[in-house]
Amino acid sequence: MTDPSIAPSARKHGVSDDDMLHAYRCAMRAEDENDGLIMLIGPSRSGALLEVGVIRSEFGPVIVHAMAARSRYLRW
Repeated sequence: MTDPSIAPSARKHGVSDDDMLHAYRCAMRAEDENDGLIMLIGPSRSGALLEVGVIRSEFGPVIVHAMAARSRYLRW
């Protein structure tokens, strides 16, 4: 699996690149948001759950959003 690029918008909430990539690699859940965005839920390096929004581009996946997982994504 190729690591995604990280867009500047993904850094808006202060999540580190390493934590975004860890959540991406270890995602436990994926939701298609119906607008080309796939929301992944996975742990940061410390174990805190993150939501990581990924889009597909011609160059591969791009993380465009990352923050602490909101409750709507934690309902299994």
